[in-house]
Amino acid sequence: MKYCIIDDEPIAHRIIEGYCVNITYMQKVGNCYDVFEAMQLMNNHEIDLIFLDINMPKLSGFDLLKTMQQFPKVIVTSAHEEFALEGYELNVSDYLLKPFSFKRFLKAINKVMENQGQAQNSSHENKKGSLFLKGDKKIHQIHTDDILFVEAFGNYSKVFLATEIIVSHEKISSLEALLPAPDFLRVHKSFIIAANKIKMIEGNRIAIGEHFVPIGQTYKHNLKQLFRGE
Repeated sequence: MKYCIIDDEPIAHRIIEGYCVNITYMQKVGNCYDVFEAMQLMNNHEIDLIFLDINMPKLSGFDLLKTMQQFPKVIVTSAHEEFALEGYELNVSDYLLKPFSFKRFLKAINKVMENQGQAQNSSHENKKGSLFLKGDKKIHQIHTDDILFVEAFGNYSKVFLATEIIVSHEKISSLEALLPAPDFLRVHKSFIIAANKIKMIEGNRIAIGEHFVPIGQTYKHNLKQLFRGE
């Protein structure tokens, strides 16, 4: 699991690094001391988990999460318990109150691993499978192999198939969790594409059939796996 630490206190970095040394599957990607360093790091590297402090100069840790359409798993590490409720509303995996023991730290890591395993199992079940989506006062069964791409449509989503478009009641973030990776890639805050339906990539857009889908700056790293052979 690739992780980074976002905290303005160097001692917090040393404590977390020291704990992670004892967990063989943890691999550090970088250290960030403010939100702007963190944004740059996450744009340039694949990260599975961030250890996030709240009170930092210029912008808070929660400000970072609120500016991101999607983000890795988050374990908050804070000396302020009064922000815990807001943290869980932002869907953080756990909230560690400083100072925390290795035992409590390990419990948080195991929680992240358990949730990650459940998500992987769900994706495996959906691979080659189908989805039932509610839309137009009907429930549609959609085979994942038939999906070209998905476009955000307010609190709904448009699912583009070869022969029709279905407006689903699901948000694009919910569909992203349901559709199996790496068969489906988030390439823009408003678009998820089927990788095997790409006709070509031209500049900052992707051709799928007769459609063109934009590539968002913060999602370009998701396309890197398509070029592993180069």
